[in-house]
Amino acid sequence: MTKYIIGGVIAALIIIGGGYYLLTIHPAQPSMAATSTVTITQEAVNTYATSTYSITYPLGYTIDTSYQYTQVNPKKPISGVKFTIPGDMATGTNLAADSYISIESLPHAKNCTGDIYLAADVHPVEQSTASTTYSVATSTGAGAGNRYEESVYALSGSSPCTAVRYFIHYGAFENYPAAGESGAVREFDRTALLTAFDKIRDSLVLSPATATTTP
Repeated sequence: MTKYIIGGVIAALIIIGGGYYLLTIHPAQPSMAATSTVTITQEAVNTYATSTYSITYPLGYTIDTSYQYTQVNPKKPISGVKFTIPGDMATGTNLAADSYISIESLPHAKNCTGDIYLAADVHPVEQSTASTTYSVATSTGAGAGNRYEESVYALSGSSPCTAVRYFIHYGAFENYPAAGESGAVREFDRTALLTAFDKIRDSLVLSPATATTTP
């Protein structure tokens, strides 16, 4: 009888020791069924290209290839391409649906600076990103409850002188009915709009002949 008891104790010790070995030396592996897959989606974009540059912009923007900017000198319009924001970016807000970002060029500019793209007497400042140096000029205007903001990012040293314009048109928010009243709107998300414009601007790639001139 004693030997059976001893045998049972030994068997139990063997089982316990084997379980400890499996748990410590070979821990349980995660089940394949428990793993999850993360799917990364990319924003759908269109690409526009000319002989001097290429640029990408999100779906929903309206492109105007016959765009001309006439505020500096109506007799000498600045030609370019305009990308107007999607209508739903302005719907329900004080942002106007004619706000846009454009790519423009001045082939005969002696100095490629942002101020030459604006009618206002402004002074440009230099702004650098990881790969690009811009000459930046800004101006604001107002009239009949409307506000206009323009920022021009001229690519220093480019030939022809190439620039990116942000044109933001919106209504003075204080002139709208208060929340809860008929006709009330929410204030537009300036940060989101500028982030969207920056992303388009940063996608601009100049052709080698355009980008390699000496400032």
